[in-house]
Amino acid sequence: MIRLLTRLLGRLPIGWLQLAHKPGRLIAAISGVAFANVLVLVQLGLSGSLEETVLRPYRLFDRDLLLVSSIDSAGFDDGSNLPRARLHQALSHPQVADGAPLYVGRVEWLAEGGDTSALALYGMASHHRSFFRSDLEAKVEATSMLDTALTDRDTRFLDMTPFEGATPNSPVPFEIQGRRIRSVGTFSLGGGFGGDGGLLVSDQTFFRLSPKRSSAAPSHLLLRITPGADPRQVAPGVSALIGPNAKVSPIEDAMAVAAKVQLRDRPTGIIFGFGVLIGIIVGIVIAYQVLATDVADHLKEYATLKAMGYPHRFFVAVILEEALVLGALGFIPGIGVAQLFYDGLVRSAGVPLFMTMERAVGVFIGTLVACSLSGMLAIRRLRAADPADLF
Repeated sequence: MIRLLTRLLGRLPIGWLQLAHKPGRLIAAISGVAFANVLVLVQLGLSGSLEETVLRPYRLFDRDLLLVSSIDSAGFDDGSNLPRARLHQALSHPQVADGAPLYVGRVEWLAEGGDTSALALYGMASHHRSFFRSDLEAKVEATSMLDTALTDRDTRFLDMTPFEGATPNSPVPFEIQGRRIRSVGTFSLGGGFGGDGGLLVSDQTFFRLSPKRSSAAPSHLLLRITPGADPRQVAPGVSALIGPNAKVSPIEDAMAVAAKVQLRDRPTGIIFGFGVLIGIIVGIVIAYQVLATDVADHLKEYATLKAMGYPHRFFVAVILEEALVLGALGFIPGIGVAQLFYDGLVRSAGVPLFMTMERAVGVFIGTLVACSLSGMLAIRRLRAADPADLF
């Protein structure tokens, strides 16, 4: 370690030697920084998981524009319904090639063992299968028969093994909402903060499972524009045709708005944001306490060097060296423990939680910055001190 730092710094690594001089204090400091890293990484991971679960339903479909109610629609699985007549108004736009109504609901699946899961129910006429993602088109065609469905193989809290071999020729029966439904295939959606999985069915099967819903009031309208047209240029024209009680936007914009609402406006996202802030504050405080104590312990040595003519930037470099070493050493166990938390939460809660390179690099840089800030705060006492007063 000394050799490596000597090569990097071009001088004796005084900061590292001071940290290593008291192993017990060094281990405690590394543990504190690691704890702050774990707190920040877990909160960021949960925020990323929340965003992923919000965006996953959008990715089931292939569309250019999304038309929703303007009253309270903030996500794909919530909000008010809108009149189906809006579809005919949108289709009158010369650059809208096709459209399809989508019905979104929620059902409770009671398994044979007594376990229950809340599932998002997506209904669309099978002849609109081109509005589904390319890998789902052929599967969706099989749902044209009444009381058939595509089951989510990643449904949380239920054993989905029996459904792995489901095909139109070998359907797997199950019961939901008091009806006997046959699974004719599977797809992947998974659970999240608002539900445990999903079901894809035809619109007619949807109405059987949700008898209070009407075909005249879909949840969303999916629009496909003519080849070569720009969704952001077409959207304002369609919006002028459908009136003020509905809004139309490019699907990428709708996804961005949904993620923003969940992360910044809803309580869950705000709580995760505060968790990140608390983790940063904890890291800064711990690093400051360690570095300030080290400055106080070596004040006479620093005074001697100051009296010998060493400039203030020399002491800044030493403390920054300590801060950066402390941040780097604290990050290594921090990211390891955070990954263990990720794995445990995935197994126990079934949420899409994974470490990304961008998140790891961002937290590492943030750790170094936070520790450097702590170091600059800790060295303020030395800047104002007179060497003659330090003995």
